[in-house]
Amino acid sequence: MSAVATEDNRKVTTHRLFEMKQRGEKISMLTAYEYSMAKILDQAGIDVILVGDSASNVIAGHLTTLPITLDQMIFLGKSVMKAVRRALVVVDLPFGSYQGNSKEAIASAIRVMKETHADCIKLEGGHAVKESVERILSAGIPVMGHLGLTPQAINKFGTYAVRAREEEEAKKLVEDAHLLEDLGCFAIVLEKIPSELATQVASELKIPIIGIGAGGGVDGQVLVVHDMLGINQDFSPRFLRRYANLFEVVTDSVQAYIKDVKNRDFPNEKEQY
Repeated sequence: MSAVATEDNRKVTTHRLFEMKQRGEKISMLTAYEYSMAKILDQAGIDVILVGDSASNVIAGHLTTLPITLDQMIFLGKSVMKAVRRALVVVDLPFGSYQGNSKEAIASAIRVMKETHADCIKLEGGHAVKESVERILSAGIPVMGHLGLTPQAINKFGTYAVRAREEEEAKKLVEDAHLLEDLGCFAIVLEKIPSELATQVASELKIPIIGIGAGGGVDGQVLVVHDMLGINQDFSPRFLRRYANLFEVVTDSVQAYIKDVKNRDFPNEKEQY
């Protein structure tokens, strides 16, 4: 007998995210960068997995997202896709692979889609990347936008402080959000902006708005998995809720292993051939 697809186990698509917004169901999204974690997230029922350029920080140890390359993002995307059956998988286009050159943008996006088999890509910016967004969409590749605090522009901002507090920047953000929707983006991430502004954008747009540090008035939430699981202890913004302290769990486990090895307690007779 063949399995019957249910609302919970059928593949999440860009259209399903739109349907979720229409019926008021919140969208859950987390990052993953490799097979084992992606498998856990997918089997737990996460809606969207982001293969984020935040891997530059939490995997490669860089201070910013800027150093990670397209080849590295493709490697991570391939690893994640091998584990995922249900979640929608989004791969970030890294810094330098789409800004200011729409030909390079479409080439980058096509490589990601062909080599990783991911469902879609994400890129940062509004009007400044209009040509790149148009060109990628013209190839039939779904695009998720990203506005507010855009980490790839951190050297321009000079700070990770909350964005769009001032009226002029807030107005531009709203205009950019409408532009991305009009161009054909299927969703937008809003990062570290006032909750009132994020709620306004979510109410004005038909496409899903995913927040990170943007309050509860949006259509879904995303966090970096290393942050929410307490693996990374160096990052504690107001918007982060830690659901575990794996730093402590792993540290205690490793120290117990070291002790058992040193004391000749591991392996015991049952743990050898």
